[in-house]
Amino acid sequence: MIINRDSYLNRLIRKKRNGLIKIITGIRRCGKSYLLFELFHTHLNSIGIEDDYIIELSLDDEANAKYRNPMELGNYIRSRVVDRDKEYYVILDEIQHVKEVKNPWLDNPDEKIGFVDVLLGLMKLKNADIYVTGSNSKMLSSDIVTQFRDRGDEIKLYPLSFKEFYDAFSDSKENAWKEYYTYGGLPRIMSLSIHKEKSDYLQNLFKNTYMKDVIDRHKIRNDKQILDDLAYIISSSVGSLTNPKKLSDTFKTVNKVSINSTTIDTYLEYFEEAFLIDVARRYDIKGKKYIGTPVKYYFTDIGLRNERLNFRQQEENHIMENILFIELKSRGYNVDVGVFEYRHLDKNGKEIRTQLEVDFIANDGGKIYYIQSALHVDDDRKRQQEINSLRRIPDSFKKVVIVKDDIMPWHDDNGILYIGIKDFLLDADAVNM
Repeated sequence: MIINRDSYLNRLIRKKRNGLIKIITGIRRCGKSYLLFELFHTHLNSIGIEDDYIIELSLDDEANAKYRNPMELGNYIRSRVVDRDKEYYVILDEIQHVKEVKNPWLDNPDEKIGFVDVLLGLMKLKNADIYVTGSNSKMLSSDIVTQFRDRGDEIKLYPLSFKEFYDAFSDSKENAWKEYYTYGGLPRIMSLSIHKEKSDYLQNLFKNTYMKDVIDRHKIRNDKQILDDLAYIISSSVGSLTNPKKLSDTFKTVNKVSINSTTIDTYLEYFEEAFLIDVARRYDIKGKKYIGTPVKYYFTDIGLRNERLNFRQQEENHIMENILFIELKSRGYNVDVGVFEYRHLDKNGKEIRTQLEVDFIANDGGKIYYIQSALHVDDDRKRQQEINSLRRIPDSFKKVVIVKDDIMPWHDDNGILYIGIKDFLLDADAVNM
């Protein structure tokens, strides 16, 4: 099955020969290797790059085990770059398998060479363009930024968007949506047929890959059950404001376990680093500043969230919100939760303050969109509730209400756009209707 990932492929194409190391990050099994070895390789062939000038290594393949030594890896790549008049493309998958070894030219035992040194050395080859991926438990974007500074160019890959999923789906749009909001967008899901196969796949992946990565990376020995319980609690509260203190209280009252908020905060960071979850922070629209905690957490893949709950909690409002958040992130927006406070008089003439929330503020290089997620707005009273915060925002940036129903997109007298979620997800430019 061919799954097109044109938005990511086009980003790679735009970044070719930019003098930086292209670093593809993202949750495991979201398609990083497929993007490079299949889609990008095919593109290179299509523009006349022969295979001899595409150097590919899967470093998790035991056949390539000797190249996990950084000296061997560097020597191998240089031995392949033999034609000084040709451009070479170097693609290294699972780069974190390259081990650190003692620097053979120094006596200091603490001086070691690893994959960072190899890649920085290869950058000096003027006719080599370098692309790498890595396991997010070993090679996180924060690590990369620190080690490569201004020499790395990150592309964060997400699981399949609904459009990518639907384009490869062989049934109706409605059935594609049901599958997508239940099982998510990890590519392997599309090759599985029945609920048990999909459920087992997601369960095994979560336990034996994602959680194991977090546990191994951070050498967690005694709190494995705490991590599992925390993932469950976050799953059940997707889209709700929370913070480590609230979560600590939940452990005490529900799980009958005492765990301090500092530890919970650390474990949440581990989940974020592994790209399991993402965070939306609150932004004061009027005061133009971030507020701090509480925040909202969303799962990078909705199928993983649903699996954590054994597919029991299928509230479409929470699922819609999670899917919209990740969709906006994958489109390249910075996404926050909007907070707007206004003052008004109650029936007794007393001034009171009311704090309203906008589900998402999507910011893309100065373009701002206020987005509200709602199941229905067919009742005028319900519609007025949903747009109460949007109507009171005193700027002219675009305002959008996304609903579950299939509706014809339309604008009200306030200029607010109303659009069905499937139409929004299938059209990357829908916010500009």
